[in-house]
Amino acid sequence: GGEGGPNAGGERERRRGGRKDESDWWTRFQNDFPWDEKTTRNVVIGFAGMASAFLYFYFRETGKEVSWKDFVNNYLARGLVDRLEVVNKQYVRVIPVHGSYLWFNIGSVETFERNLELAQQEMGLDSTHRVPVIYGSKSDGTFLMSILPTLLLVGSLLFTMRQGPMAGGRGGGRGNPFSMGESKAKIMKDNIDVRFKDVAGCEEAKLEILEFVNFLKNPRQYQDLGAKIPKGAVLSGPPGTGKTLLAKATAGEANVPFITVNGSEFQEMFVGVGPARVRDMFAMARKNAPCILFIDEIDAVGRKRGRGNFGGQSEQENTLNQLLVEMDGFNTSTNVVVLAGTNRPDILDPALMRPGRFDRQIYIGPPDIKGRASIFKVHLRPLKLDSSIDSEALARKLAALTPGFTGADIANVCNEAALIAARYLNESIIVKHFEQAIERVIGGLEKKTQVLQAVEKTTVAYHEAGHAVVGWYLEHADPLLKVSIIPRGKGLGYAQYLPKEQHLFTREQLFDRMCMMLGGRVAEQVFFGKITTGAQDDLRKVTQSAYAQVVQFGMSEVVGQVSFELPRQGEMVMEKPYSEPTAQLIDQEVRSLIDAAFQRTHQLITEKRDVVEKVGRRLLEKEVLDKADILELLGPRPYEEKSTYEEFVEGTGAMEEDTSFPEGLRNWNKDQGMEESPQEQQRKQCLNTVSHA
Repeated sequence: GGEGGPNAGGERERRRGGRKDESDWWTRFQNDFPWDEKTTRNVVIGFAGMASAFLYFYFRETGKEVSWKDFVNNYLARGLVDRLEVVNKQYVRVIPVHGSYLWFNIGSVETFERNLELAQQEMGLDSTHRVPVIYGSKSDGTFLMSILPTLLLVGSLLFTMRQGPMAGGRGGGRGNPFSMGESKAKIMKDNIDVRFKDVAGCEEAKLEILEFVNFLKNPRQYQDLGAKIPKGAVLSGPPGTGKTLLAKATAGEANVPFITVNGSEFQEMFVGVGPARVRDMFAMARKNAPCILFIDEIDAVGRKRGRGNFGGQSEQENTLNQLLVEMDGFNTSTNVVVLAGTNRPDILDPALMRPGRFDRQIYIGPPDIKGRASIFKVHLRPLKLDSSIDSEALARKLAALTPGFTGADIANVCNEAALIAARYLNESIIVKHFEQAIERVIGGLEKKTQVLQAVEKTTVAYHEAGHAVVGWYLEHADPLLKVSIIPRGKGLGYAQYLPKEQHLFTREQLFDRMCMMLGGRVAEQVFFGKITTGAQDDLRKVTQSAYAQVVQFGMSEVVGQVSFELPRQGEMVMEKPYSEPTAQLIDQEVRSLIDAAFQRTHQLITEKRDVVEKVGRRLLEKEVLDKADILELLGPRPYEEKSTYEEFVEGTGAMEEDTSFPEGLRNWNKDQGMEESPQEQQRKQCLNTVSHA
């Protein structure tokens, strides 16, 4: 009856049937209860908890604990003890004649033996009737219980690492919250309410971005001519100029997926996480092509390699290397455009900026006066203005009053004006609220409660009067708008000027500006014979301007036509790019330039002493003087000046910013429902006429 017995086939069939039934049961169980990583982790944690509870209840001492006195009086003296067991030299287990066992702690075995001997001697027990003592050891689980939390922590960490960098090469284990190799990039396809009409002041950059969008929508328009679309573009410029806003508008306008990620999200303390996230992000981009990938603050991951890394591998460098490889792997058929934003393009790695990776560098600088007017129009739309205010005229006026402001500053001004109007319970916003908001942004918070002593207030008044008078009688100084001795921010006085919209400055213009900045210090010395600490900010600006003229602009005949880069604020300079004799020469030239400006300012204030005194007294009376008050005190300014929007934009072409799209983007315009150009309408009309003929 072995293998060939009559019942062997039935037995094998029964075993196969059993395995089949078991396999079907396991399949049904897996279908009913999907076994993913999260379920595995929960089951492991549950088993660990149950194991901890089992070890605790198994190893703990379950008998009744008694004291030494109770043991002697209630058990030993009555003869109820069968034997004693000393366990691990820590406690004694009392085995009674009847009932459950007891236990008590001991300090040491020697003390226990001595006390037991004395107790039995006092009871008069001879050696034959004394209680036997047994010594033994037992594992109480203390060591296991102490390392159990550590084992759980190490196991969780290993499980997380397994799902992190290792899984990053397999796509990052998407969907697992413990997966560190998964990219944190967010993909957006709709519900983006920012459009190109909401972005103003950077029209050239907007047209550059429009070309990328047009390529993603109409690639044949370029491919038929053999053109290759640039793979990427870097949006650079000062903070607040609208780089991220322009990228959001691109996402809102383009009917393609928009993937966004921050450069700092690639940095982790674990090795290999950054490159894994880069791989996962580009895999997501290829999967959703055509799309736009935007990396904000790319300088966090794209810094130049080899800086501050002495002899070791850097995780940031590995992440950058992976980014370079992924961008090289793109070709013109992937239809993925990479945009990046940064305000530190000078520290980016040259390999990242070369053609083939980021082909274009789009600089978005502070807007000019036309751009500021366009930005004001955008931010004035949602505000409740007074019915007598023309928003177009208000935007032009505010643009003339805010030279050097970025888009973020303009948004802040409009918001501050609305807050000021709400603070005083106004039903609408008037022009005065915008003027107060501009003063708030430029000078800081007005401190009407800060009380100055009479001597300090007089000093501040004559200090500001010195600034105003010197600037009034110098040809190249900026026009004065308002003077105030009400403390603002950190300063005790405040003067608002209207700088000219110019990009090139002559030596004479810079010299006049230095004299105007020194007017306050000179006025203190002329009128009081003493100097104060109030001119510290003025002296800092004068020193910076003098060094820039000598070191950067080559405006010194002694130093010559050379230019050296001045260190930025916060940068550590190990050595100067010029010799020590040149440094001494530069210092001498700077001192002589500042002394010349000081002497000229001193001469001017001495000549106009009565005028300065008149302005100072009026400031003490009114605390705030505007341009009309200055005109009343000093008369018309002897030099021509510009103060309105129309005067500033005169001779620059159109009065408004040109926001029309070029003819080459007409396909994109038609998709967006924009009106066709007259040339396009005329061309279509001609074609229709020819076809009918």
